[in-house]
Amino acid sequence: MQYTEIMVRYGELSTKGKNRRSFIMQLAQNVRGALIEFPALKIHADRDRMHLILNGEDSNLVIPKLQKVFGIQNFSPSIRVEKTPEALRAVAEDIMREIYTGEETFKITAKRSDHGFEMNTHDLQQFLGQAVVDVFPDIKAQMKRPDINLRVEIRRDAAFLSFATIKGAGGLPVGTSGRGMLMLSGGIDSPVAGYLAMKRGVEIEAVHFASPPYTSEQALQKAKDLTEKLTPYVGSIQFIEVPFTEIQEEIKKHTPQGYWMTITRRMMLRITDAIREMRKGLVIINGESLGQVASQTLHSMLAINEVTTTPIIRPVVTMDKTEIIELAEKIDTFELAIQPFEDCCTIFAPPQPKTRPKLDKVQALETRLDIEGMIARALTGLKIEAITPEKSQQEMVDAFADLL
Repeated sequence: MQYTEIMVRYGELSTKGKNRRSFIMQLAQNVRGALIEFPALKIHADRDRMHLILNGEDSNLVIPKLQKVFGIQNFSPSIRVEKTPEALRAVAEDIMREIYTGEETFKITAKRSDHGFEMNTHDLQQFLGQAVVDVFPDIKAQMKRPDINLRVEIRRDAAFLSFATIKGAGGLPVGTSGRGMLMLSGGIDSPVAGYLAMKRGVEIEAVHFASPPYTSEQALQKAKDLTEKLTPYVGSIQFIEVPFTEIQEEIKKHTPQGYWMTITRRMMLRITDAIREMRKGLVIINGESLGQVASQTLHSMLAINEVTTTPIIRPVVTMDKTEIIELAEKIDTFELAIQPFEDCCTIFAPPQPKTRPKLDKVQALETRLDIEGMIARALTGLKIEAITPEKSQQEMVDAFADLL
């Protein structure tokens, strides 16, 4: 079936009062970013609905990408019809001939924004309902939860018919809640944390710590590929690579190994907070969950958090590992995350890290380090690039070509 437009219904935006317009404009911008590969597609956003005019673009390719855009409650692929009863009847009959198998119940739902149209909503529903019965005399109408809900909308420019309602991603448009720095490792948890933060409207920038030569180019590319898996929800994500070799070597050289992890995480947090301030972010996001791993105990969180007053969002903090894995599989990051390219946290992991580090001991050990100097040098060496689906895929092709 050749659709001519997709009608988008908003989710939580209906509750946003005076901010509604800015939320809708942000959603339109995100939709445009997610559908950038469809240049003929046009977007018209109004107070109640958003209309995507396909202009010949393939709806079968557009729909899967649209399903990932946060802020959309649901949407319906629609067929533009001449605004006459005869044309509406003919297309309604054609649709039902294509989708009715002899088993389903049906209903006609009409909406009329053009009150100059010759039929009101009740008359239109009766008229099209009778047209369907004329073609299929045995079909049953059902007002509550019908198998087929044939929707007709009369607008000023034309009429539109649809029968499918596709569930959207829900949540809030990415960017409406401000910007946050996602501490992105190469593991399972942090991409899921980034996904959940975006669902609540946070624009994320991925901060990744690299320690060459201890960490490999493959580990860095893996982090970029994980970032690319999150781009369909927004279109583009800034990836910030932090040089971390000097800092980890200094920590290893001057502090006891039981405290390596705690001091390393404190340095990561300090640098991420400095990047946040530079990039006008509001929060820090990470993939920490509550457990018995050294960095995941409440005692460790208390000792690590002490270096900043910036809010830290931990979207997966109360989730079981199995729940995190299920979500990672849903957003297609799990198989990437389990590839055996180690990040700087695992490379320098001590055999027996402190699970209950003492804050005063940590502070005393840090006096052995040139903290301000190391942070300044790391910030000078930042590498920032925009990750988009197209760019990341091309880089993967180039990377494989180099190996051949």
